[in-house]
Amino acid sequence: MASSVEGIVRAVGQHYVKNTPKRVQLVDAYLLYVVLTGVLQMLYCALVGTFPFNSFLAGFFSSVSCFVLGMTLRLQLTDAARFSQVSPERAFVEFVFCNLVLHFVVFTFMG
Repeated sequence: MASSVEGIVRAVGQHYVKNTPKRVQLVDAYLLYVVLTGVLQMLYCALVGTFPFNSFLAGFFSSVSCFVLGMTLRLQLTDAARFSQVSPERAFVEFVFCNLVLHFVVFTFMG
């Protein structure tokens, strides 16, 4: 049983590396980083506490929002049928602009 699960995971990993463009793999690595950051913030909150509650909320909302913006970028880079009129460069510029606005709001909320 364990060897079959290991074989499936290995086959999926090889298929992902072989068939996924490097640009999308980079976005996936960013998404993994953002998810891990959110999980670490929740663990810190559970273990230490939320004394500056606004700061915790700002950080956690930033992680969740960055994940949502990253997923929209990934969708625009991979789904050519739905977003055919948007170039990858324009999608990236929109992603950067939305992140700038998001972090301005997060810094304002943090107080």
